[in-house]
Amino acid sequence: MVLAPIDSQREAELGRMLASMNGAPGHARPDNALVPFEQFDRLHVARFLIVDDRTLADNRAYGIPAPVYPRGLTFLGDVDGDADDFLVEVSDRAGAGLRAIFSCCEGFTAETDLLQWMRAHQVPPAASYVNWHGRTARQVREEAALRDAVQRHVCRLTPEIERLTPRQVHERLRGLVMADVKAGHLTLSTDAPTPIGWWIRNLLHLASLPAAIVILLLTLVLVPRIVLFVVLAVAALAVVRLRVLEQTDPELCSRPPRESVADLARLEDHDVTNQFSAMGTLKPGPLRLWTTRLVLYLIDWAARHIYKRGRLARVRSIHFARWVFLDGRRRVIFLSNYDGSVESYMDDFINKVGFGLNVVFGNGIGYPRVRWLLLDGCHDERKFKDYLRRHQMPTQVWYKAYPGLTAVDLERNGRLRQGLDASSLSERAAREWVALL
Repeated sequence: MVLAPIDSQREAELGRMLASMNGAPGHARPDNALVPFEQFDRLHVARFLIVDDRTLADNRAYGIPAPVYPRGLTFLGDVDGDADDFLVEVSDRAGAGLRAIFSCCEGFTAETDLLQWMRAHQVPPAASYVNWHGRTARQVREEAALRDAVQRHVCRLTPEIERLTPRQVHERLRGLVMADVKAGHLTLSTDAPTPIGWWIRNLLHLASLPAAIVILLLTLVLVPRIVLFVVLAVAALAVVRLRVLEQTDPELCSRPPRESVADLARLEDHDVTNQFSAMGTLKPGPLRLWTTRLVLYLIDWAARHIYKRGRLARVRSIHFARWVFLDGRRRVIFLSNYDGSVESYMDDFINKVGFGLNVVFGNGIGYPRVRWLLLDGCHDERKFKDYLRRHQMPTQVWYKAYPGLTAVDLERNGRLRQGLDASSLSERAAREWVALL
């Protein structure tokens, strides 16, 4: 994620330039002249977004003057492999287009080194989620082509297949697919091994939470009782203080203007997958900040080590998501890519992991009032949906490398390939594999 302030005198020019990249409102043409996304085979999704927080006046509910921030331009991509390698690649292949776009940002001149400038303006996520760790963009494309090929064989051989057992169906189709691969009609690549450095960093990240818990427990056991009493008293006071704040937090959940909702709706539902971009300001005080930092650390840890195979808790519709602190951790921007409509997206979370929404977003100014950090909040559906729409921003350019495919489709296609990789299946496994067809 690259983020830089926009030169206010060139914002209109920037808007026209970004619009020229689209084939439908907010949806990039893969072959657009500025950043031809289709040339980058490691790229899953990408967006250009003008960061424009329209809820800054909400600070006044806490007696804080509305701050003034310059509008920003962010270029965000979810890619396979190393992020810096992608920056090198995109600066080489789309340097002229990126230079034209970023020339509308403060401090970018004709002499600016594009690659170094993007590196200097990178913003790391506080937490991120990937639907399926290790599944590459190339794998997605190959497995989609594989499913299409299998379906063609099934349609052609339906009378024959109907007389076969599931194991015989698997054997017959596997033979046809292997013949397709041998003839060059299909490609089923083997991904390169994950670099050892990634495994080391991932192991250290995995160990960070258990290590912190062990250190905390040892500290509580070993410190003098008076210190333990003080620590527990401070923790109890923090919980009580949080509850007192919750009872007096102002709710700012008025219905957003129809024009604003219509502008957002024009960018949605051109494909089975949509983008979501929203931002807001944290409630004032160190307690809210540290609560948010802890919550986002736990989300990042769980997304990296627990929810890494197609589900964020019970939600299956998200491809990628990230939470990013901005402006000295005073604001947070949330960016996601999800299947279905925005209404179904919000309903999915309310019905399945409402407590998670409250924990994550409940420390934002104006959020529907929560109780004990977990309860109430988003369960007032109207207030929650109006709150999100108020904070949502239109995404000027959005690209997805595999339109028409949902996260569930990707999982199914992966299971289809796994079954074909096996030379034989048990009767039960064969029945489950045939059911995928």
